[in-house]
Amino acid sequence: MQLAFTPPLLSRLSELLAARTGLNFPPHRWADIERGIKAAAPVFGMPDAESCARWLLATPPTRNQIEILASHLAVGETYFFRDESCFNALEQHVLPALIQARMNGERRLRIWSAGCCTGEEAYSIAILLNRLIPDPAHWHVTILGTDINPAFLRKAARGIYGSWSFRSTPNWVRAGYFHPCADGRFELHAPIRKRVCFSYLNLVDDVYPSLSNNTNAMDVVICRNVLMYFTAAQARKVIDHLRDTLVDGGWLIVAPAETSVQSYPGLTAVEFPGAIFYRKGSVPGSSPLLTTHPMEAVQLAHACAAPAHAVEALIPLPQPVVSTPPRVTAMSRRETISPADCRLARDYANQGRLAEADACCEKAIAANRLDPLPQYLRALIQQEQGQFDLAMRSLARVLYLDGAFVLAYFALGQLHLACGQQREAARHFRNVLELLRALPPDEIVPESEGLSAGRLADITNSVLCSFSKLGTADA
Repeated sequence: MQLAFTPPLLSRLSELLAARTGLNFPPHRWADIERGIKAAAPVFGMPDAESCARWLLATPPTRNQIEILASHLAVGETYFFRDESCFNALEQHVLPALIQARMNGERRLRIWSAGCCTGEEAYSIAILLNRLIPDPAHWHVTILGTDINPAFLRKAARGIYGSWSFRSTPNWVRAGYFHPCADGRFELHAPIRKRVCFSYLNLVDDVYPSLSNNTNAMDVVICRNVLMYFTAAQARKVIDHLRDTLVDGGWLIVAPAETSVQSYPGLTAVEFPGAIFYRKGSVPGSSPLLTTHPMEAVQLAHACAAPAHAVEALIPLPQPVVSTPPRVTAMSRRETISPADCRLARDYANQGRLAEADACCEKAIAANRLDPLPQYLRALIQQEQGQFDLAMRSLARVLYLDGAFVLAYFALGQLHLACGQQREAARHFRNVLELLRALPPDEIVPESEGLSAGRLADITNSVLCSFSKLGTADA
């Protein structure tokens, strides 16, 4: 392909992207840079691609501008049940074993599609679980889909797809789970669509695992065809974080062409017919689903892995309990050092031990009923358990105790958004932005596990952007 940009210009753009995003574009992929900048130029108000490129290099772009550019550089190439071997391994081995293990205990599963693109992968998981779980009403299943591209997230939330999204897909998928639209596209059945929740997340910059963005205690993380865009160093960091989001015995699934992660501490390669998954640690008293074999390292320049957000329980939320605007002038500046019980609650929650996490919160609440932190942590745990009405009440108590507890507003926005109540979600997210104006951009938000005020503002704006074009009326 004949490149319009000069090699020196492309080299400088490649260096900018590597430094600011961790994305790796060696010379053989410079055509992708041109394509991405050409697509992003109208968004930035630039008349053409070259003007846009020189503007990006002349004035240090903001984090938001860099992410807009990055969202146009990733190829949104996906379809339902992409990679038959991967889904066969999930359907025949991994998911049945997880379901059987939880059948006589707490019936919950947590699955993250990282770099979910337009949602086909996350919805494929929802369809698969619909076929595998005999009594879904008695289970709480979280399916999370995350991406850096708000346009992808908007399409995913709609659940409407053209024929191209079903190429190489078994016929029963479209026949059994979609109905045709007048324009020739196909709309996913509402009960399946509502089992998946999509949210914005940057795998390079954002904090995970974390209770606050629902990226903790995952049973399965699927991150395919994402890390090939990262530098080797960034890919290793992402893999480390993704491993930490998994419970012991949880599974990390990456594209076979991206890399081998068998040398990473805490991950073991497990071979299935036509696929290799990676298991975290081991579960006492259990054995691997299949024999673990040594695996030849895939010799590529980069590494692999990445995450997404979803809710299976369809418990209706009560009417909003918080209607007054936040007290901006009373922005909380509490110490971010949590009491021992709260720290332990976070640790238990990140391991998926929710009953023990809740007991720690109860102990902290009994010790000081005026402290909003354990109430907030309990709300996140209740949300994870599918107890949305209780989570709403707990967050109401948090805001009664501290009307400027910014993460409580963010959690309320996430709850309403998960249930399709976009008007209420938007109201809470706007309250988040209003409160953040009282904080310097580089100040850490209290109880956020290291998230700065500027970063939370970026994330909140991206979340608003991801569904604003869908309309603000509640579904």
